[in-house]
Amino acid sequence: MRLYPVCKRVFDILLCIPAIIVLLPLFVVLAILVRVESKGPAIFRQERAGKGGKAFVFYKFRTMKLECDPFGASPKGADDPRLTRIGTFLREYSLDELPQLFNIIKGDMSPVGPRPLYMAQVAEWNERQRTRLLVRPGLTGLAQVSGRGELTQEEKLELDARYVETAGWALDMKIVLATIGRVFGRKSIYEKRYSETERTRGEGEK
Repeated sequence: MRLYPVCKRVFDILLCIPAIIVLLPLFVVLAILVRVESKGPAIFRQERAGKGGKAFVFYKFRTMKLECDPFGASPKGADDPRLTRIGTFLREYSLDELPQLFNIIKGDMSPVGPRPLYMAQVAEWNERQRTRLLVRPGLTGLAQVSGRGELTQEEKLELDARYVETAGWALDMKIVLATIGRVFGRKSIYEKRYSETERTRGEGEK
């Protein structure tokens, strides 16, 4: 088990370098489309909590209009007026997350792990929920394949803690395969069951 984190990091690099090379033309096209439709940068940057609670700059393609509050509530549907047309498409197929491949190369993230959340949210977690900080955050995780937008924040944090307790190659592969099915099936993209408090706290560009 001790070799797992080291081997996983090596695998992450070997996987992501060729993926970035192959996907580079797509990166360029998507960046142009984002800029053409809405003024502002193509890449959205925001500070998130990484392994050990260390802050890192999180990347994704911008899906919302520039004037929107980046810390506002997460969109609840494709008809949210804050979303651009290309942004809606990017979210539906999770293409907005592709720039996080660079976060993986940098060592900020891993393909599989708890999704990175705001630094400010760390103080709100209990001891069990903080165990999610023992591993690198991921592009996808156990919470994302267990309900994604259908889950409350508390349910997601519990699944993140469960992932840390049971992490291994078999679980990672199961999550990856389930993620592929959810992405192409466009399942549970938008948040549906957040409480009023959670909606207020939200995540504008998740």
